[in-house]
Amino acid sequence: MGSVTDILNQKQKDSLQSTHPHETVLAATQKMNEHSIGALLVIDDEGNLLGIFTERDVLRRIVAAERAPSRVQVGEVMTREVACCRAETSIDDARSIFRQHRIRHLPVVDDSGKVQGPISIGDLNA
Repeated sequence: MGSVTDILNQKQKDSLQSTHPHETVLAATQKMNEHSIGALLVIDDEGNLLGIFTERDVLRRIVAAERAPSRVQVGEVMTREVACCRAETSIDDARSIFRQHRIRHLPVVDDSGKVQGPISIGDLNA
């Protein structure tokens, strides 16, 4: 069985959609809609992963809390504790991470924490 590198190599280079913690939730969700994706990686200016912003964050921390998306920054409502993997992670191990953490999006980072790209449960199933 292959590794996460195989999946990243199959994905388009522009598949990394991200946001900054100071972007509004409205702008971030518009980007998610534009690209038909369910999550954005939250990355600082140096390419370090700070968190992930998902549809679930929107539902729980914006809609259910009756907050105005144009007035809330992504950094206020993103998920900060993010399960990650390395490019050399086996596909079986990545599948286990998805299952164990009950997640649909998994950032791939290098040893210094720089984002290499995301993979999704759909990528594993494809």
